[in-house]
Amino acid sequence: MRAEARAAAESDGRGGTRLTTLRGQSPLLLRRTGPRAIAGVTVHLVGGAAGPLRGDELRLEIEVGPGARLELLSVAAQLALPGRPAPASRLTITATVAAGGTLRWLPEPLIAAAGCDHVAITRVTVETGGSLLWRDDLVCGRHGEDSGDFVADTLVRYGGSTLYRHELAVGPRAAGWSGPAILGGARAVGTVVTAGPESMVPGAAGPDAAVMPLAGPGMLATATGADIRHVRAALDPFCAGHPTARRPGAPVAA
Repeated sequence: MRAEARAAAESDGRGGTRLTTLRGQSPLLLRRTGPRAIAGVTVHLVGGAAGPLRGDELRLEIEVGPGARLELLSVAAQLALPGRPAPASRLTITATVAAGGTLRWLPEPLIAAAGCDHVAITRVTVETGGSLLWRDDLVCGRHGEDSGDFVADTLVRYGGSTLYRHELAVGPRAAGWSGPAILGGARAVGTVVTAGPESMVPGAAGPDAAVMPLAGPGMLATATGADIRHVRAALDPFCAGHPTARRPGAPVAA
């Protein structure tokens, strides 16, 4: 299966955001959600078919213009499945954030089911003055099963320079992935990358989490756990408390 989706947002000139493009193909279906009387726009990714399956080639493009605010969520976890004998399934995400724009990417976790072979390629470019919060969570196999093969290749650039470059491989073909040098036996892992003038470094992390500043400005928070609940407990406060979570004009809690 081949499918493409695209979401583009721009300022409406009145302090709000409008979607100039919102289109998709199954299984990448995009739907605007949430109230419309707010400064930003919320879009949910809806899985219109099973997968990704081996051989699937999926592409998602995101563009946020100056002064626009876009938040992208998903309605359910993405389940990478084995499917027929074929090359690895692939999801390529490209995102651009202009100066003064804000992008929050907060999907549900990806689950690498036993026997899957999936590659996720992420390329994010943020102009100087843009703001980004990018979160990715991974669960290594469904309950009671081994992990499938999964590779995450992520690159975030800010102001023309590389801010964050990381590759993670898990599954039968990734030697030592569950050892102490990588996941240490954990079954779930999550990362949050922020970039831009609103980046901040929160307080102390838990025993299975780490937080560090990135030269950009930016921040990286990562957590591992026996299941996704532990990862969420560590990373959810970062996402909820980050300045990008406040919509323009919204009151700030005392």
